[in-house]
Amino acid sequence: MEIPQFAGRGNEDIIFDGAPMRTLYSLLVSLILLMGGSEGQQLIWLGTLGGSESAACSISADGSVVVGLAVAADGYYHAFRWTAAGGMQDLGTLHGGNYSEALGVSPEGTVVVGISNTAEGASHAFRWVEGVGMQDLGTLLGGEYSKAHSVSQEGMVIAGVAINASGFYRAFRLVANRGMQDLGTLGGEWSEAYGVSTDGSVIVGRAQDSQSRWRAFRWTAERDMQDLGTLGGEWSEARGVSADGSVIAGRAQDNEGRWRAFRWTATTNMQNLEVLPGGYESEAFGISADGRVVVGRSEDRNYCWRAFRWRADKGIEDLNTLFAQLLTDGSRLDVAYATSADGRYIVGKGFNASTGRTEGYLLDTSITGDVDSDGCVDDTDLLAVLLNFGQTGFNLPADVNGDRIVDDADLLLVLLNFGNGC
Repeated sequence: MEIPQFAGRGNEDIIFDGAPMRTLYSLLVSLILLMGGSEGQQLIWLGTLGGSESAACSISADGSVVVGLAVAADGYYHAFRWTAAGGMQDLGTLHGGNYSEALGVSPEGTVVVGISNTAEGASHAFRWVEGVGMQDLGTLLGGEYSKAHSVSQEGMVIAGVAINASGFYRAFRLVANRGMQDLGTLGGEWSEAYGVSTDGSVIVGRAQDSQSRWRAFRWTAERDMQDLGTLGGEWSEARGVSADGSVIAGRAQDNEGRWRAFRWTATTNMQNLEVLPGGYESEAFGISADGRVVVGRSEDRNYCWRAFRWRADKGIEDLNTLFAQLLTDGSRLDVAYATSADGRYIVGKGFNASTGRTEGYLLDTSITGDVDSDGCVDDTDLLAVLLNFGQTGFNLPADVNGDRIVDDADLLLVLLNFGNGC
């Protein structure tokens, strides 16, 4: 590894707050035992609830809570909430039902939403809160079905779909203690909501227009539904939205009728994220808080679905190729459904070769020493540690090893990983 030089310093001591610090070269030798426990890239298979398979559908902003669905010992899918400390927790069902799915989790990880059936055979959206359990969210007036896909900060706003009195599926926005609001359509009969911004002010999904074509939409109270268009074809749908509601991800047909993952902003409109080399179609499901990272699935040259990550400076990338060192036993990542706020953690489902099952996964994509999370350990990361040297506290980006202080050990980790990912 080539160690970066500091112009004019040579092998002199570096000074912090008037106190000399050992040179970078001596750090490499004398601080090796102080490296701490930074884990770096890691793949965790989440297992099941005693059954045959599972899928991870959503993740909290910091990546510590994962929710989804898993087959239980009774042979039915049950909603789950997973943490590293508690493992996979069965969230149960509504009113004696036998089936449920967890599809969304609030940014702080305390509120879970999804769908469950009841003993009477109905299927209703639910809101689960730790210590309270699963609550039935009901339906639109006169309807018999509802499903919650996404939830805002602290569970204040929930987005999903419900059948109305006329029997049509309609996107809804549910605000705490106010009931379900029918968001309407783009001129047709049906609509569905999939994503909600952090503050609950922006909802995204798909709705029929006057020609019964499904179109991706962005809803706000000020503008109602906005048709986001397509990539030249007839159909589109929005699946994920950034924290502030300004960037949207989903899938749309191009002028040849192929589904392609897209990223939309008001200035760029709909951007085709393309496909993996040799592939035919792709679709996006999740997006980071700042909208810079998009995840989903794409066909490869063998027409097999593979999980992807897209970044503006890197384009579309196969997670199976990027993290091949974590898949040496023949496992694979088939789809990515969501990512944490900073794009570091990705969840979805794939094939776990060690168990021979389709399972949900949690992928930590971090590169040790990448302080600014741009995928490259470089001078910027080194400078960030130097400028924050001596700082203490929780969640400090420059605290590479997570021991709550920016010190020699963090500097060493950046040096040891210098150039990785670049």
